[in-house]
Amino acid sequence: VDLKECLQSADFISSSDGNFKILEDGSVYTTSAVSLSAEKKTFSILLKDIQEHVQKKIHVSLVEEEKKKTRHARDTVLKRTKRRWGPIPSVMIENSLGPFPLQIQQVQSDTAQNYTIYYSASGPGIDQDPKGLFYIERETGNIFATRAVDREQYPSFQIICFATTPDGYSPEVPLVHTIRIEDDNDNAPYFTQDLFEFSVLENSKPGVVVGKVTAEDRDEPYTLHTTLKYRIVSQNPPVTPAFSLHGDTGVISVLLPQLDRELVSSYTMLVEVRDMAGQPFGLCTTGTVVIRIEDTNDNAPSFKQSQYETRVEENRVNVEILRVSVVDLDEPGSPGSGAVYEIIRGNDDRSFEITTDKNTNEGVLCVVKGLDYESAKQRILVIAVNNEAPYMLAPHSQQLSQSTSSVTVHVLDVDEGPVFKPCLLRIDVKECEDIGTNIGRYIAEDPETGNSEGICYRIPPGQCNWISIEEKSGEVRTIKVLDRDVGEMRRGQCNITVLAIDRNGKTGTGTIQVVIQPGNKNYPRITKTEYIMCRDRKPICLTAQDGDESPYSTPFVYRITDRSLASSWKITRHNDNSVYLSPKGDIPFGIYDIPVSVTDNGGKVGENYIKVNYCDCVTPTECIIGTRDFGAGNVTLGVWAILAMILGSLLLLLILITICGCCGSGVMHRHVTDDCANHNLIISNTEAPGEEVMDHNIIPLQNTCDQGGYGIKTGDQQTFEMVKGRGHTLESVKGGGHQTLGSVKEGGGGQTMMDTCRYSYSEWHNFTHPRLGEKVHLCRQDEEQKHSEDYLLSYNYEGKGSLAGSVGCCSDQHEEEALDFLDQLEPKFRTLAETCVKR
Repeated sequence: VDLKECLQSADFISSSDGNFKILEDGSVYTTSAVSLSAEKKTFSILLKDIQEHVQKKIHVSLVEEEKKKTRHARDTVLKRTKRRWGPIPSVMIENSLGPFPLQIQQVQSDTAQNYTIYYSASGPGIDQDPKGLFYIERETGNIFATRAVDREQYPSFQIICFATTPDGYSPEVPLVHTIRIEDDNDNAPYFTQDLFEFSVLENSKPGVVVGKVTAEDRDEPYTLHTTLKYRIVSQNPPVTPAFSLHGDTGVISVLLPQLDRELVSSYTMLVEVRDMAGQPFGLCTTGTVVIRIEDTNDNAPSFKQSQYETRVEENRVNVEILRVSVVDLDEPGSPGSGAVYEIIRGNDDRSFEITTDKNTNEGVLCVVKGLDYESAKQRILVIAVNNEAPYMLAPHSQQLSQSTSSVTVHVLDVDEGPVFKPCLLRIDVKECEDIGTNIGRYIAEDPETGNSEGICYRIPPGQCNWISIEEKSGEVRTIKVLDRDVGEMRRGQCNITVLAIDRNGKTGTGTIQVVIQPGNKNYPRITKTEYIMCRDRKPICLTAQDGDESPYSTPFVYRITDRSLASSWKITRHNDNSVYLSPKGDIPFGIYDIPVSVTDNGGKVGENYIKVNYCDCVTPTECIIGTRDFGAGNVTLGVWAILAMILGSLLLLLILITICGCCGSGVMHRHVTDDCANHNLIISNTEAPGEEVMDHNIIPLQNTCDQGGYGIKTGDQQTFEMVKGRGHTLESVKGGGHQTLGSVKEGGGGQTMMDTCRYSYSEWHNFTHPRLGEKVHLCRQDEEQKHSEDYLLSYNYEGKGSLAGSVGCCSDQHEEEALDFLDQLEPKFRTLAETCVKR
């Protein structure tokens, strides 16, 4: 057998079958005659490495060799010659009694027939430790043992034998010879622990494993010397056996169906282990096993008394009034015996509380709310008890009911102080109430008498100083104007403690909660009061704000308080806090200060002035820029600038005096006949929506017999003005002040030249041609049509009731007069017609 392949270094080699011997080289020998039956014969080779603690097994099977040839009588019988130089391993009994020296083997060489052979040996037991245990005779080769050997110390020896001639020649190779020490049952088994301790729950079922005991034996393994058996020798207390011990494995199991910790808390057993499979002649050892029974909650707690009585003074709080105790057979200090108390009846108002004293397991009953003697002179409580751990019903036992006990608490009467009813009084007060306003009454009663006689009231200092209380009557009044916005009034409320003192000096306390309801203390105001309105007259949105809360804020009511402005301006509702302000009809450009009143939902009126700059502009920025330029900041003027301003003022005064002088010499009144309109432009400043004039040969003329515009009629005389794009007369471009077309015919020296009928065409042409030509030329060159915006204007509808006719109609004072003369105008006059045609 190749042992190296299985285990490289084997310190111990043995066979499970004593009929076979294995050497270190793997050779297998029979130690006695072996008879092989039809079945295979098997055994195992055990290899151990003591230092590495490694153990290996090799299984060997022996099979009978088949006979290949039948021997005949004439065949020669070959006999095997025994080779004496290779004997089988020697066996020496452990602890042999001798006599010593004891021969254990002989080695001989076959070459001794031809040579003189001397034998020698070396190795453990000879020249190595333990030295002198074996020796070999030089001439005979007999091997002797000199003393007994302990197998547990030296299980085997391997010595090397030599055969040499006197001259040193070695006809044989060195022989490795094994001397095996056969085991003797000289070691008793022993337990691995001096004391085995286990535990098991009470009421465990039979068969539950408790633990395992183990023992060892130093004799040769896998022999009867190390085959162990266990048994229980005795049990304490000596009652019915509660446990069983498996003889081969040493496992301890529950045997008794009812383990009760309250009867037996632990068991002590004496156990025995014996080798030789438990035979009486085997060696044995005893050990001790202690098994503790662990507690389960199989016993319910019960009160020692079914009724208790105690006393307590009224109004006492957080005071212990009674201790109750219970009986529990479970293990003290365990969850199965820890008591949990509760009040199951009579504590609806939560005036009592019961807890557990962990040191004594008693129930401690306390009062956590003051009791009132006048309300109840005694209280009856029912308390119950349980365990911390859930109850486990023991086998063959009945369910127990919960243990309860009644407690009668007698309330003792004491002299009490006044009591406010209610203890917290809420008073709702409107904001901004007058100082000294009676807002409520807060009184206390004497619990003994049930009335308020002889009780005085006061408010301790250090609180929010908003109210006062009348000392005798308890009336509550304001001493300041209540304001929700003051920091002391947290979220509009303030809590004030009030003291009540009776004749005996006993005091009671109560709380007044003053809640300030929102009031109408703020005036509504318009947030923005200055606006610019362009000629498109887009309505202005006015928005007001009120610092009060609902219902004293929105919706707001707006009204123009000035009657004259109310006739030309109107207000239109937008939503609850906004309106639109717009003019009712045509109004002149300028700045308007409009008084607007805003009334909130509580009736409080706020006066506001809205400043509207009605400006002749397209966008408000045009007027804003002009205003900024005109109203620039502080400017320091030099001497020359002041002189220029004085000279300009004098020049302006001179011009005004000249104009007044011209007007004083007489205003030219023209008598217009019925046919005077045939060759004159009749202009009106009041225009109504009309028709487009598409004929380039027609110049629009306006009937001035109405009362609109700047045409003035006095008797049969009329004065006419031509209106320019931004409100100037056409004659005004000549720089002569306010003039009519007729002024061009006046002579010098203030004399007036009267025209009885009409202007000649040359006069009209000389006046209009250079000016109209210049403007039309600019309109054609300007791509953005800025000049056309200055002189060609489209007018919106300016209201009902206008007496003016259509701008697109050519008419004079009488509609029946013919206008055929317009078809015969000269080509140059068409320049004016082109400027009047809508592009």
